[in-house]
Amino acid sequence: MKQAKGQEINTEPSQQSESIEGASSLKRACLCAQVCDEFKGKDIVVLDVAKITPLFDYFIIATSSNMRQSHAIADEVRILMKRDSTHRRNIEGKDSEWILGDYGDIVLHIFTEDARELYDLERLWADAKKVDWQPSKADPE
Repeated sequence: MKQAKGQEINTEPSQQSESIEGASSLKRACLCAQVCDEFKGKDIVVLDVAKITPLFDYFIIATSSNMRQSHAIADEVRILMKRDSTHRRNIEGKDSEWILGDYGDIVLHIFTEDARELYDLERLWADAKKVDWQPSKADPE
C-alpha cells in the first residue's frame, strides 16, 4: 500500500518489544501514544484525567493527516490493547473527522487537523496533567 507521496505504509501489525499484558493504565496509555507516533500521528498528547473525572484515567489525543490514517491508527491501537485482553468498549466516528476509541480507563481521540482545532480538547481538559509518553532515549529497548 502506498501513500500519496509514494512512501510505503506498513500494513503489518507493529511488533511492540514490550509486553503490554498486565501493564498499568499509564503504561498502556503511553504505548498507545507510541503506536500513534509509529503511524505518523502528529501533536500526540496524553492527558491524566483521573483527578478530574472518575470515568477515565487517560486521554490520548492525536492528529492524523486524513481519515485513512485515522483508521490505521485506531486499528493498530485496538490490536495492541487486545493483546492485554483490553477490548475496545466502543468506537465512535468511524466515518467522521474524529474517531474516539473507548478502552475503559483509556480513551483514544484521533482528529483530522480541522476537527482538532474545532473541538480543542486540550483547552476543555486544561486542568489535566500532561504525561511524558515518549520513551527515554536512555532506556534500553
